[in-house]
Amino acid sequence: MPTFEILSLAALAALAWLWYDSIQVRGIGIAAAKAACAAEGLQLLDDTVAIASLRLARDDDGRLLLRRVYGFDFSDTGDNRRSGSVVMLGQHVLIVNVGLRLVASNPTLH
Repeated sequence: MPTFEILSLAALAALAWLWYDSIQVRGIGIAAAKAACAAEGLQLLDDTVAIASLRLARDDDGRLLLRRVYGFDFSDTGDNRRSGSVVMLGQHVLIVNVGLRLVASNPTLH
């Protein structure tokens, strides 16, 4: 088999692995965003997260992993849309950020 075909198959296999891994990690990110919103009494809008950035980073053991940042929208009153983020390193959640917000004395969630 010529070298070009071997390299092409290796590139396709790497892309397939990246796609499959990204689907699994995205599911973990959605679960983390839902849990954070439920714990804070917020409403997760659209029930999903969207990739904001993807890069290589090292974990505490020095292994090179993919660091993904997912963005999501939530509402604290039911009448607005605010942005949050989930930072993942490999398949581990590092940070779930819902930012600073005013706490209403009588929240209205729809």
